[in-house]
Amino acid sequence: MEILICMKQTFDTEEKIFIQNGEIDDDGVERIINPYCEYAVEEGIRIKEAHGGTVRLITIGGAEAEAAIRTAMAMGVDEGYRLDLTDFPADSDEQTTSECIVQLIKQKQIPYDVILCGYMSIDNGTAQVGPRIAELLGIPHISTITSLTVDGRQVQVERDVEGDLEKVESSLPILLTAQQGLNEPRYPRLPDIMKAKRKPLHRMKWDELRVDVQMIQARTKKVAILPVEEKETGQILSGTIKEQSQELIRLLHEEAKVL
Repeated sequence: MEILICMKQTFDTEEKIFIQNGEIDDDGVERIINPYCEYAVEEGIRIKEAHGGTVRLITIGGAEAEAAIRTAMAMGVDEGYRLDLTDFPADSDEQTTSECIVQLIKQKQIPYDVILCGYMSIDNGTAQVGPRIAELLGIPHISTITSLTVDGRQVQVERDVEGDLEKVESSLPILLTAQQGLNEPRYPRLPDIMKAKRKPLHRMKWDELRVDVQMIQARTKKVAILPVEEKETGQILSGTIKEQSQELIRLLHEEAKVL
């Protein structure tokens, strides 16, 4: 079984994010594997453990992304690819990411029966990259899965549909995006962390893909990045219902100025 994982590195969820000149200031910020991608990594390793095969991983990023790749290798990934878009000469978005990943798969002839992605990233949250990759490769995809069974060339999945459960069957090759609840990602053991340092990691620059920049540049435009406004402390009204109603009307009129 050939398993391919598309993984993203994101800011640590505990980090406080600062905006400088309309851009996120990532200087010195701690980074982690995107939590939804971590479910994808774990599921890929479980497929290998159950059916044999090889788990490969692709991520886009600079040298800082290698820590996340090595963590995934310590979990059980066999081989990694890091594609650097740092010097990409145009604006990039999910279209750019998807096109570059697909070109990398094709040019390096990376085999796949199952492609696994996190269903979205916790920073941008667009949930577009996985489905876009599947469309570009011409293979079926199922998103937000919470259960997976592989039986020969068939797969049975359960997926989260806004609180409801949907059961779907399909065949390989296929792309699946992982939702919370799919599994419990493992913690790498020290011996596996040491072994991960010796696993093959291939590094490429975007221009080695020989892609048409005009064709894969951003289809969307970033207008602004704004910090989340802190919520003001709430106010509890007391007294009878009539007194509370009168006070609420006064506050809306005099302080909130919405009446």
